[in-house]
Amino acid sequence: MASWLIENAAVVTMDDEERVLPEADILIQGAEIAGLWASGETPRGTTADRRIDAKGMVALPGLVNAHTHCAMTLLRGYADDMPLVPWLQERIWPFEMKLNEEDVYWGSLLGIAEMIRGGVTCFNDMYHYPEATMRAVLDSGIRGIVSGVVLALLPDAKDRLERAIELAGEWKGKGDGLLVTMLSPHAPWTCPNDLLERVVEGAQETGVGIHIHVSETEEEVQNSLRQFGKTDVGRLEEIGLLDISPVLAAHCVHVTDSDIHTLVEKRVGISHNPGSNMKLASGTAPIPRLLAAGAIVGMGTDGAASNNNLDMIEEARLAALLHKLQARDPTVVTAHQAIAMATRGGARALGIGDRVGQIKPGWKADLILLDFRQPHLFPPHDVVSHLVYAARAGDVRTVFVNGRPLMVDRELRTLDEEKIFAHVAERLKRLM
Repeated sequence: MASWLIENAAVVTMDDEERVLPEADILIQGAEIAGLWASGETPRGTTADRRIDAKGMVALPGLVNAHTHCAMTLLRGYADDMPLVPWLQERIWPFEMKLNEEDVYWGSLLGIAEMIRGGVTCFNDMYHYPEATMRAVLDSGIRGIVSGVVLALLPDAKDRLERAIELAGEWKGKGDGLLVTMLSPHAPWTCPNDLLERVVEGAQETGVGIHIHVSETEEEVQNSLRQFGKTDVGRLEEIGLLDISPVLAAHCVHVTDSDIHTLVEKRVGISHNPGSNMKLASGTAPIPRLLAAGAIVGMGTDGAASNNNLDMIEEARLAALLHKLQARDPTVVTAHQAIAMATRGGARALGIGDRVGQIKPGWKADLILLDFRQPHLFPPHDVVSHLVYAARAGDVRTVFVNGRPLMVDRELRTLDEEKIFAHVAERLKRLM
């Protein structure tokens, strides 16, 4: 693998000291960041196979999409302006029953191409035919946490769960560690206790984490209280699911103070998905309270059927603006907190925050360069503020994952978009 020296970039490190270096050099060797120096302090004799003059650019740890359903790009714009449960039951689930493995593979590649173009270097996926998404991860070179969704409403739900457990053990760690596997019961309201208990056993057997929707709507929480006498979080705690590490709980919109205490105590990762929650009118997650309590909060787009894009820069902006409006307080969810959720917060929530989410020597070289030499990003008074309030996905110029360039100067290096478009269009003829 080639070594790279990125010179003269403004670097938003997202490290523990929250350093922003106005001009610095980054050395990538193999899969790791080998050096980070203020420009002018780079050791004499530092060499690399290739150099990038990044003057006027900002280097940022790669964005982490902590919750999505990648192949739902096939359903983008298919079922808009509907509430969640009818949206699922009347439109989404019937369409998904027609999918096959190759549909999911090409839909996943379409989503991955979109995410790479928007600076996403890692995504956490829950969907049907997980083998297809796993292949797409390895073929594209992105970092992926992948699991097969399990819903009790499917007649073969138990067989699907056993297959998901088998796949999680079989595929984890492939692609030089790029592929991480989890188990994904869809949600407490779609999975009875016996299914959830088997998920816990399966996670213990294979040593993988769990990805699950939690308390997305008020209705599902009220139904849980009526049926079990507990909230979703209380029920999952009783089953022992929250004792698995890591657990990624998506949404957490309707959580009580007691739920928040439990989520913090159990070190559960939370994915905040403001765009999807707003579009489906599910509610506003109590992110300021969660952050104040010390919760591990990342950020996700959800699927392209409920967002309708996989743009994490937009998601960070929505998060910052939504909570200011909700609280009527312009100091709530700062730009730094928003970009932290989109980078290191997501990595921590997914259990990979010891190697991804910061620009730091010894860590994986998952990083992106954004071109700030543009009218809407000038003058660069505060680059972190600009990343959240002014930047766009199209400002991302170059993307590295595990030290490998997946996009350089807006040119994708591992994917053929025209081929992906052609395959998706062909498959939609049958699906529609």
